[in-house]
Amino acid sequence: MELMETEQLNRFAGFGIGLASLFTENVLAHPCIVLRRQCQVNYHARHYHLTPFTVINIMYSFNKTQGPRALWKGMGSTFIVQGVTLGAEGIISEFTPLPREVSHKWNPKQIGEHLLLKALTYIVAMPFYSASLIETVQSEIIRDNTGILECVKEGIGRVIGLGVPHSKRLLPLLSLIFPTVLHGVLHYIISSIIQKFVLLILKRKTYNSHLAESSSPVQSMLDAYFPELIANFAASLCSDVILFPLETVLHRLHIQGTRTIIDNTDLGYEVLPINTQYEGMRDCINTIKQEEGVLGFYKGFGAVIIQYTLHAAVLQITKIIYSTLLQNSI
Repeated sequence: MELMETEQLNRFAGFGIGLASLFTENVLAHPCIVLRRQCQVNYHARHYHLTPFTVINIMYSFNKTQGPRALWKGMGSTFIVQGVTLGAEGIISEFTPLPREVSHKWNPKQIGEHLLLKALTYIVAMPFYSASLIETVQSEIIRDNTGILECVKEGIGRVIGLGVPHSKRLLPLLSLIFPTVLHGVLHYIISSIIQKFVLLILKRKTYNSHLAESSSPVQSMLDAYFPELIANFAASLCSDVILFPLETVLHRLHIQGTRTIIDNTDLGYEVLPINTQYEGMRDCINTIKQEEGVLGFYKGFGAVIIQYTLHAAVLQITKIIYSTLLQNSI
């Protein structure tokens, strides 16, 4: 009976831990994503917000002047982009020989085909990613109440050239394919390598502690769930940090010519138009370097620090709660 109770608690705890992690990644972290993107596309900005302290200050100002909605805008569209990405990957792998998973006995051909599947998926999701990006950076002051499916409508409109009027500076989707696929595939490669590496280290550590027979039943239960969460956390953190400059370039190219009005990230009130005239990825990199310096690629980096500090705190709290529950049940 006791064993069954422990098993049930295990299943429930595993579900709860996963849910807490998902909630942190997608809901709690959303204000950080909104602010980071607004800083990235704000070429006017004098304050780069490289530390968490200035980011918290500006978040407080937005919340005070526009209400909490200013920090959670576009959250529905980020879920839609995730859904489109997963759906597109499933459909493409179903109708092509491209593998969705890489087997343990992998070879270069299989890796290449797997990465091609990822690249095609990012191309399909690209117009919706563009629409979602606009929703997350568009100022709450001037925007109408958009429905949850606005992102889908805008994405399709972008593909067929209908919908919201755009300016002549809007880059065609074809010229956005290379930076979007480059960012997506590199993010996936870095994440996968870090995740496998961290899991390997944690599992070796777990194996050694089991050999030493020093692990308690509570520790054994924790070892079943937490290594994967920690590996995912480390993978996301490393890929976001390494690719932050490329993400800045990508977001500026996507937003150009869409007539988006963003919040002034220097003051915390007022709005600013986006009037960039980059000709492409290379021009964007050179212009940022010349006009804003190397640190211009890292505008809004403080938001990443807050995002992952929050995530680490939630993981730690979940671990403490889970340990306490297990201790009481054993």
